[in-house]
Amino acid sequence: MYSRKRGLVIGFHGCDQEVRDEIVSQKLKNLKPSENLYDWLGNGIYFWKNNYDRALQYAKEIKKNPQKSTSRIETPSVLGAVIDLGYCMDLLDSNYLELLKIGYKLLTETNKKHGLEIPKNKPIEKNGDLLLRHLDCAVIETVHQFIKENKESNEFDSVRGVFFEGNELYKNAGFKEKNHIQIAIRNPNCIKGYFIPRILNEKYPKT
Repeated sequence: MYSRKRGLVIGFHGCDQEVRDEIVSQKLKNLKPSENLYDWLGNGIYFWKNNYDRALQYAKEIKKNPQKSTSRIETPSVLGAVIDLGYCMDLLDSNYLELLKIGYKLLTETNKKHGLEIPKNKPIEKNGDLLLRHLDCAVIETVHQFIKENKESNEFDSVRGVFFEGNELYKNAGFKEKNHIQIAIRNPNCIKGYFIPRILNEKYPKT
């Protein structure tokens, strides 16, 4: 009863400036969902929740290392969005974490039955963070597919998760330099509007 998310959130999407401008001017109607097998929240349009700086950092990283993404970025930019999470698989909520356990069980049983290997999460670099989330993506997509086929409940509009990424902020820290909350939008109608983020006016207090 209390797991439904209410209200609007602000999300930021790192992309090329041309894509940003075409979305805002409605030359493009919507962003293309990401469907990589390693996407850590499964298929969807990805946003950093209330984190403009991280979205811009990502866009700059892709320009510098284009092999890390299927997107082409010449001029790193950020697209803002006003989002209603709708029916959200919120991985900050214990109810949905339990659902992932069920999804993992279904995945392992199905793959074993068909003689398929279980996907694994992998780092891009040796001893790095597990950025290639093949297993997590497969588990989440298994949950979505099960719900769709069995109509156990409404299909999820979005998925939200928190990720711990990067170097420790200090020795023995529980915090890392790239910690963030990310959102994957599966239902594009959750996106109520796009905007070009404004630059802060330093003459006035932050609100």
